[in-house]
Amino acid sequence: MIEVAIVRPGPIQGDMVHPYLRRRQKLEEATYPSPELEAVLSKTLGVPLFQEQAMKIGIVAGGFTPSEADKLRRAMATFKRTGTIGTFRDKMITGMVAKDYPRDFAERCFQQIEGFGEYGFPESHAASFALLVYASAWLKCRYPDVFAAALLNAQPMGFYAPAQIVRDVREHGVEVRAPDINASAYDATLEPGPTAAGRQHMLHREMAGDIRATHAIRLGLREIKGLSEDDAKLIVERRSPVLPYDSVRDVWLRTGLAPHVLERLADADAFGSLGLSRREALWAVKALGRSGDHEDLPLFRADAATSQEPDVMLKPMPLGEEVVNDYRFLRLSLRAHPASFLRADLERRGIAANETLHATRSGARVRVSGLVSVRQRPGTAKGVIFMTIEDETAIANIIVWPKTYERFRPIVLGAHYVAITGQVQQESGVIHVVADRLDDLTPLLARLAEGGADIDGLARCDHVKRPSDRPDPRERDSQRPQLRAALAEMEKLAADLDVPANASRHKPGRRRTA
Repeated sequence: MIEVAIVRPGPIQGDMVHPYLRRRQKLEEATYPSPELEAVLSKTLGVPLFQEQAMKIGIVAGGFTPSEADKLRRAMATFKRTGTIGTFRDKMITGMVAKDYPRDFAERCFQQIEGFGEYGFPESHAASFALLVYASAWLKCRYPDVFAAALLNAQPMGFYAPAQIVRDVREHGVEVRAPDINASAYDATLEPGPTAAGRQHMLHREMAGDIRATHAIRLGLREIKGLSEDDAKLIVERRSPVLPYDSVRDVWLRTGLAPHVLERLADADAFGSLGLSRREALWAVKALGRSGDHEDLPLFRADAATSQEPDVMLKPMPLGEEVVNDYRFLRLSLRAHPASFLRADLERRGIAANETLHATRSGARVRVSGLVSVRQRPGTAKGVIFMTIEDETAIANIIVWPKTYERFRPIVLGAHYVAITGQVQQESGVIHVVADRLDDLTPLLARLAEGGADIDGLARCDHVKRPSDRPDPRERDSQRPQLRAALAEMEKLAADLDVPANASRHKPGRRRTA
């Protein structure tokens, strides 16, 4: 309950967080000016964290009646809108001084209560949240397979993107399997798999005795960028457990999906159960004898049912290019991390793997790198930006102070892969790197594929202001199917009216150019 209540603007602004943490860690002793206040504040080590505690302080130390204490609560809840909490200041301080409390203590106590105007928590509210937190934490510890599948199916939501959820659950020993036209539902599902505690590559092996997961996660067709929910569910509906799809052509005939939809499935490598690689599946889609939005034209319909493309031996796609295409069409890869292909170059640049931070002393200068997965600038952080980067070994938490942000603003906002130079901070097992220099290494990702590597691992919580008003490209990608449908409808209407579809784009009297 205290964890839920303390990480709020109210306790932060009221200087309650650090005093509580110091007392919890036995770095300072919790003191109480009177037995009455000890009874009110003992469970929070002398620091008022809940609105109910503020009300009780007003009653037992400030001489408030219960009715006046309730008005104080209302004032705390509406501080930003009405600013009436200050009217209680003189009464509380005077009342506490009259009961022999030191004036500086009374003023400090009211200052903390004022902080509740910045969204303090009632204790009952914190208890409701805490019950959900406890149940979620128990579920994530014991059954990470179930927990991760549920998070994936609730997207978009929360702080982490699917790539981070998948990475974490794999580190806890759960096998994750790729989307497949014969095995995947629309949502992520659980399949019989190896016991998580027995997985050899499990990173958090100290938890092996607590984890009871016995299933693998099969990623759903929803993870494929550009595949509509209706098309995905149609694939599942037309599939039979006793009669799975046996070819790309079978999928096409049973579902009636347009070739560009099948091509997206091939791009996402969703034909693995048919023994087809990404390139082989794309070739099979092209062999259907149809093309784009013209598949129903007589010229293309004539031999579509009988024509066959000759078999060819396709050159295997390099692993780096496979990973790039995984990110391009799934936003994650189960094969490898992009950083693993750059490790030799990174070492030549003096860049250490993120996993080495755990053995690095606090205060040491380091240089680490990774794919940017989270960028946050909370309103209470006074302009500080918190970044999370990941390489093939671990994640690293980065702090970017406002002055550093102004120096490296384009990199902080726009780079997909960065190198961070800075000082390590270790506090109670939490490790950060305080950045004093950032370098954009995004161009290195182009080595992974001939066509370049457009890898963006950002979670949707990323809300740092962008340097322009351009729409978020992730949102633009998600809208492409709707745009295609709208354009197709426009073309149909234009054909019915015998009007060029783009006629409205040209003003009368102005020459139209090619």
